[in-house]
Amino acid sequence: MQLRCMKNLQPAQPTLARIAASTWSPNNKRLAIADHNRFVHLFDENGERRDKFATKAADPKAAKTYVIRGMQFSPDSTKLAIAQSDNIVFVYKLGLDWGDKKSICNKFQQTSTVTSLCWPNGRYTDLIFGVADGKVKMGFLKTNKSQTLYSTDSYVVAIAASADGLGIVSGHLDGSVYRYFFNDDGTATTAVTHAKLAHHPCVPYALAWGEHIVACGNDCKVVFYDRMGSQLQHFDYPMTEEKEFTCAQFNPSGQCLIVGAWNKFRVYTYNPRTAKWEDAGAKPVPNMYSVTSLGWKADGSRLVVTSLCGAVDMYDACIRRYRYKGKFEFTYVSHSTVIVKRLSTGTRIVLKSQFGYEILKVNVYQDRYLVAHTDTTLLMGDLVTCKLSEVQWNSSAGHEKFFFDNPQVCMVYHAGELTLVEYGRNDILGVCRTENISTHLISVRVEEDHAQAVDIDGMPLVEEDKRKKTIAYLIDRQTIRILDLVTQAPEATVWHTTKIDWLELNRRATKLLFRDKNRQLFLYNIATQERSTLLNFCSYVQWVPDSDVVVAQNRGDLCVWYSIDTPDRVAIVPIKGQVEDIERTPGGKTEVVVDEGVHTVAYGLDEALIEFGNAMDQREYERACHLLEQITLTPETEAMWQNLSQVALQEGRMPIAERCFAALGDVSKARALNTINDLAARAEQEQKSQPDGGHYNGYTHYTVRSALAILHGEFKKAEQILVEQNKVEEAMAMWEELHRFDESIELAAAKGHPQADSLKDKYFEWLVEQGQEEKAGEMREREQRYDEAINLYLQGGLPARAALVVTTKHVQVRSQMLEAIASSLMKAGMYEKAGDFFERLNMDERAIEAYKKGHAFRRAVELSRKKFPGYVVTLEEAWGDWLVSQKQIDQAINHYIEGNQYVKAIEAAITSRQWAKAVQIVDTQDPNDPITKKFYKLIASHYEDSRQHAEAEKYYIKSGLRQEAVEMYTRNNMWESAHRVAKMYMSEQEIAALYINQAQQLEVSGKYKEAERLYLKVNEPDLAIHMYKKA
Repeated sequence: MQLRCMKNLQPAQPTLARIAASTWSPNNKRLAIADHNRFVHLFDENGERRDKFATKAADPKAAKTYVIRGMQFSPDSTKLAIAQSDNIVFVYKLGLDWGDKKSICNKFQQTSTVTSLCWPNGRYTDLIFGVADGKVKMGFLKTNKSQTLYSTDSYVVAIAASADGLGIVSGHLDGSVYRYFFNDDGTATTAVTHAKLAHHPCVPYALAWGEHIVACGNDCKVVFYDRMGSQLQHFDYPMTEEKEFTCAQFNPSGQCLIVGAWNKFRVYTYNPRTAKWEDAGAKPVPNMYSVTSLGWKADGSRLVVTSLCGAVDMYDACIRRYRYKGKFEFTYVSHSTVIVKRLSTGTRIVLKSQFGYEILKVNVYQDRYLVAHTDTTLLMGDLVTCKLSEVQWNSSAGHEKFFFDNPQVCMVYHAGELTLVEYGRNDILGVCRTENISTHLISVRVEEDHAQAVDIDGMPLVEEDKRKKTIAYLIDRQTIRILDLVTQAPEATVWHTTKIDWLELNRRATKLLFRDKNRQLFLYNIATQERSTLLNFCSYVQWVPDSDVVVAQNRGDLCVWYSIDTPDRVAIVPIKGQVEDIERTPGGKTEVVVDEGVHTVAYGLDEALIEFGNAMDQREYERACHLLEQITLTPETEAMWQNLSQVALQEGRMPIAERCFAALGDVSKARALNTINDLAARAEQEQKSQPDGGHYNGYTHYTVRSALAILHGEFKKAEQILVEQNKVEEAMAMWEELHRFDESIELAAAKGHPQADSLKDKYFEWLVEQGQEEKAGEMREREQRYDEAINLYLQGGLPARAALVVTTKHVQVRSQMLEAIASSLMKAGMYEKAGDFFERLNMDERAIEAYKKGHAFRRAVELSRKKFPGYVVTLEEAWGDWLVSQKQIDQAINHYIEGNQYVKAIEAAITSRQWAKAVQIVDTQDPNDPITKKFYKLIASHYEDSRQHAEAEKYYIKSGLRQEAVEMYTRNNMWESAHRVAKMYMSEQEIAALYINQAQQLEVSGKYKEAERLYLKVNEPDLAIHMYKKA
């Protein structure tokens, strides 16, 4: 560690002027020095004095004889705690800026002297202090009360906190050192209140906790302990050389220790490779006398040393320092901490390994992004936002590819895997496997950080990160995967038929634009999983920055979608040239830059329409409505009005919804919302007029809620709201206004309304007068007045409903009524219903006839099998005939078989070309029957056509057409088969006549060789010779 004196902030005095305490703020912007006059001096980071204030005594009327025992900034740098010997701890609120007003916000009065103080890192509302009676206490800023953590019998001389803020150690006058841990949730541990860590050989005035715990005092020994109390190392110095050690302080990384002594201070560094502490030597300062306090800057780059005579010196601290490409300066203040400074502006960022690993290499990309490697981790940072991340990383340094196109996420590609790291988060955001790592084929969207929540005291609250984080990437060149990086669950997978060459999510990750190699542009809605084509040719496309507006070029047209939720609404502007870029100036002007060859032209976009989308995202619906009111109604703005109206209704912003529907020309909804808004206003006014009336939301009134339910078509909900308020008549009036009188009567009957019966009678009469016999019959059916219901159904031409009442309710009615129902069913052509009605009444014959008329043969056959088995055959034949008439011939075959009508079955099989089934049926018939022989011939002809000659021969023979069989073989030049059949079934004369006839036909057609063969078969060579002579 190299220490170089930079500046003397306050010169030494010629007398004793002890500096009581010194401390840096965690944000590195302030240094506080407490002098012997009980004043606190505030310096900036460069060592310039900017302010000072006097401390207060515990008793304002008493003289200021107290001594400042300790001083520490709060973790948020806004407060300063000061421990005083007059039995009190004051907490001063300083604010973050130099001009902020200073005030005392907390004080903790004690019964004995406060001797030491520390404020653990991360504990914004709790500070720790020790008192002279041996107690270590915690002060709670929220309640302004203190609580004893543990008690000892010895004076507390020093307190130190661990770097992570999870534990403290205290040194006592008897040489004992105690350790205390807090719970993970930040509360004090109750299972083990405290534990004695060690017993030091002397009073541990110099006590600190970094990589290890160090204790030293007037015996000139520096002893290192681990957190369990075991002694790790010790350094022993002669008392004549050192006199005593007065204070000790670790740097923020905990790997460098400064111990104050007489006219010097000693430096110790930790070697992580050997896990040992090394004495880096002493820094002598002549005439400094005793070192009274030490203060490390939070980034470890500065050290403040104060003395007994009032001197305050600032030292520059680093292990090494070098410049990077002439633009940045890297200062290694410890093995695990590097300060990166931009030389052009002087801005700094602290790059620190949270795990204490040694930083091996640091690179800067695009003059903005930091990447550093340790043995097992990877550090990334953004110099603009000052966000840093550290993640576990096992691959060798130098083999990764880094992509910094997204300002919120760093993408690291290695070994086929794309790893995403969000700046400011110390864990990997997500990992996906892809070979397509072009920045045009990967789109990551992370919802912007909201303002950090604070409690009533302004303390930051730790909240779960609920921001939406999504990535769209290519699994292969034709498949897009959209992945939720929070849950690691796929949101959608988009398959395409052509290679994709560009894709990008909108800023809210609700829509995806992608383009394929054919230059077709598509929009994919992630919520509805729907795809739509925007353009058939697209040479340029881009989302307008910080909006959901799309700009694309289609040859000579510039296409702008101001409302992407309605992709059919597009604004088209003719242009000359090619779109180069979209520029959005800080002044709120958006322009599309077009290169026209000789010069570039900027086409301005409608900023009001762009701002509308931003207002909708931020839920500033009044501003969105105001923006639309300034724009002429066009198809694009109409879609925006529609979108705003739906959102306003969902969010309960009824005045805005009314304005939207008025703009859209939806008079009915606008009038309904106007009525609702008037009701809400009257309800608020009535509430304010009450004696105890305060703030009241009129939209919670029952009349408003019921009207809203009616507007949304939730009539049952509206009825429930009114009935809960005992407004039965209003609910009935609602149903009557909707012409749903039956609902009104049902409600009246349920609530015992005195006019329920009269209303029911009036409604019944009105139904009959209006010719609504069906509803009148339903009323009588519910009242179990079945005879009247049946008559009404018959009058209304609903005989099926009348029959259903008779059969299901088991009503005993007169035979004339049954005949009337049956007659009505038959007249209405509802034969199957009539058959079912007859069947239920056990009138089986009439049921079968009705089924037969209605062609419900299945039910007719089923009933006939039970009641009239002999009639089944007739029904099956009729069923087959009906199927043939309906051109369902193949289905008729089995029914003909069941009806013993084999001839019809064979004809049906042959007509439907089901030859196998036809053969099967024919083979069961009498072969000598002329009809059977006719079918044999048809089957033989089929086999001949299908070149199954053996089967054809078989059925030609069965049909007695032996000559046809011979001719078949002859036609196909199968002479041996033809001769075989002829010899088996024909006489010599018949064979001769047949062959001579066939030969003559072949002779005519010029087939002399075939004719010669036939002549020779019947021993007629003379005819063959004569044939050749004629030829």
